[in-house]
Amino acid sequence: MTEPSHAVFLSYASQDAEAAQRICEALRAAGIEVFLDQSELRGGDAWDQKIRHQIHACVLFIPIVSQHTQERLEGYFRHEWKLAIERTHHMAEQKAFLVPVVVDGTRDQQAFVPDAFRAVQWTRLPGGDTPPAFVERIKRLLSPELSPLSPVSGVAPGLREPVRATWRSKPVLFAIVAVVVCAALAYLVADRFWVSRHPGTSAGDTVSRATAEPAAAAFNPPPHSVAVLPFVNISGSKEQEYFSDGLTEELLNSLARVNELQVVARASSFSFKGKDVDVGTIARKLNVAAILEGSVRRSQDTVRITAQLDSAVTGFHLWSQTYDRNLRDVLKVQTEIANAVANALKIKLLEDLAAKIAVGGTRDPAAFDAYLRGERGYNGHTESASDYEATIAAYSEAIRLDPQYALAFAKRSLTRDGLAQSSTGSAVRQEFELARQDSLRAIALAPDLAEGHSSLGQSFQFGFLDFARATEEYKRAVDLGLGNALVLRGYGLLAGRMGRADESIATLRHAVVLDPLNPGTRDRLGLVLQYARRYQEALAAYEEELSLDPDSPDAYADRGFAYYALGNFQMALASCERKPLYQGTQVCLAVSYDKLGRRTEAEAILSRLRGSEGDAGAYDYATVYAQRGDATKALEWLETAWRLRAPSLVYVKTDFLLDPLRKEPRFQAIERALKFPN
Repeated sequence: MTEPSHAVFLSYASQDAEAAQRICEALRAAGIEVFLDQSELRGGDAWDQKIRHQIHACVLFIPIVSQHTQERLEGYFRHEWKLAIERTHHMAEQKAFLVPVVVDGTRDQQAFVPDAFRAVQWTRLPGGDTPPAFVERIKRLLSPELSPLSPVSGVAPGLREPVRATWRSKPVLFAIVAVVVCAALAYLVADRFWVSRHPGTSAGDTVSRATAEPAAAAFNPPPHSVAVLPFVNISGSKEQEYFSDGLTEELLNSLARVNELQVVARASSFSFKGKDVDVGTIARKLNVAAILEGSVRRSQDTVRITAQLDSAVTGFHLWSQTYDRNLRDVLKVQTEIANAVANALKIKLLEDLAAKIAVGGTRDPAAFDAYLRGERGYNGHTESASDYEATIAAYSEAIRLDPQYALAFAKRSLTRDGLAQSSTGSAVRQEFELARQDSLRAIALAPDLAEGHSSLGQSFQFGFLDFARATEEYKRAVDLGLGNALVLRGYGLLAGRMGRADESIATLRHAVVLDPLNPGTRDRLGLVLQYARRYQEALAAYEEELSLDPDSPDAYADRGFAYYALGNFQMALASCERKPLYQGTQVCLAVSYDKLGRRTEAEAILSRLRGSEGDAGAYDYATVYAQRGDATKALEWLETAWRLRAPSLVYVKTDFLLDPLRKEPRFQAIERALKFPN
């Protein structure tokens, strides 16, 4: 290598050449050697060798950050950045090596830059205008005391000789010392991908990383825990968002099947989508040791998936990879990524992960695409009959394209069950039966598919009031999918309704660990605490739910019932009045008004409820009359609910609103007919 080494390496996007030239000229005028690559045709082995040498031997690396570096996620300057970060990976202190310079109005929260750049002070030089103060700072950083390549002992520490003489005379020695002072810091991800989730900073001449939080030392997540953040859709079309989201969820589910790994559930991971939150904050909120993120670019039947794994504890980059595959190989990619994550986290796999991930899946690209469209509807919180039907249609298309697609059958079963519970009339029984058939088909195709057993458990629970079979199926689902928060949530609720308080609460607490930012999971924990008559603890769970979703009608209704159970009828009323048109809050309002002596308002609420629900609301009317002390009417409505096989009868065993009826022979007869398991 005949190219002489230089003290400073200036890295820039071609659009920032003019600003880079100004900075270079100011530094050179002060006697500082600067490497500024101005070749028009960059690339090739010779160029790569020269760049590697200059970055390896330089004393300071100055990356220029601007709008242009944000717009271009590919480019030679990105390669230079990567090489610089690879070098800091072997340095005990990078602060005297990296000197990021911003030449426009780009802010920290806007910048797609590596984490190592954020750990050091940034300087703003608008348009490349370089004041003497910056030049003096560079001189100080190049001095032997501050330089990361400080001379070895025997050289006078206070020398202020011109940089040209100091650094050109010993390039080999400096390179050797650079290797000797190695200490691990993160390096940049694959050179064609960057996703930035970092904290913003205040305006000013310099941009610096916030000091560590005082509680940082207390951050001690489970070592084998990970969150999968929504992969970025870079396909160029917003219409492909369902695909990147769906693929992220499939990767998440694949990792959740690794028994040795604790994976945060979808709802919590996806709560950060579209938000400018730094990775450290996300990790602390989710209490995980690692973060997996990436991007998806789809082109017809091919897909490029770029994934990266970072340690949330150290900030170090653990692994990254880019996959260019046909959609038929998506299952293989999921397996490869899951294996790579397990290896990076030093998990010893005790079973064939590929076989486990493949359970219930498909290798048909069109079927997979249709399934992901169904997932978009399923995860979009279906509310109307048309929403349910559109989701069912997408899953049906996936099944038509691949009749062996067990997971599509399981998800269609859950959707049909949801449609049946929200419907009235003769179609209800038909939908429940179709849901059961779908679950049975899923299990026949894939006996070890947790979602198949979970969907069948839900079908038996609500559609057929067969709580013994429902319990059996849910237990099997938990055995197969212990890392699946939705499976745990379903089983925990059923166990609570069956009166198994300790088991249900423990299961829901585990679900909260896996899904800490999902308000719905907090609500379910509150419910099982309420079933166990632990009302104060239930109130705490509902308050946590409201902190996550201040607009949740479930939270206001369920919190109202907890206050009601504690005898605080005024607080119950205040909570339920926040969402007066919601069905759950209307029952709460009806009983609260009555206890407060406001009978006219209580009767008006009940009449409105009967007008909208008809006989389908029989169970609700029974609870209202039971609380009024009218056992006759309460039992009449409860018998109507039994005649209709109302799904809400699942609550009979543990619903405190029915406590006034428990010694009534007619009530006990219904309870026996329901055959609640012990």
